[in-house]
Amino acid sequence: MNAEKIRGLKAERDRTQVELRRLRAYLEDEVERVIDGGEDSVDAASDIYEREKTLAIIRTLENKLLAVEHALQVAYKGSYGICEVCHLPIDPARLEAVPATTTCIKCQEKLERSQRRRLPTAFSVREDE
Repeated sequence: MNAEKIRGLKAERDRTQVELRRLRAYLEDEVERVIDGGEDSVDAASDIYEREKTLAIIRTLENKLLAVEHALQVAYKGSYGICEVCHLPIDPARLEAVPATTTCIKCQEKLERSQRRRLPTAFSVREDE
């Protein structure tokens, strides 16, 4: 089972790397086009939106790649499918849906709630204001 999961994770890593290379090349081409003056003001707003969207996708894929690499390391150690937080087995359906996960759904929800509490909101007021 572990060898099969490792193959799947490696395939996911490879697909993610290919997509990252493609998007980075697209972004480089766009930047070169702007530098060369190939962008008129009418297209500028939509082009900026597309570049921002591409950057967001790249950040998401970079995070996914980190998660896949981490899951591969866990699999190499032989503990793939065991939650890193509570050390209980991760539901196989969760692993099927999110192969790079290393936490059970319950622990992941706790981690996400904890992170949300630490993030400043747009409406939070600093004490020095």
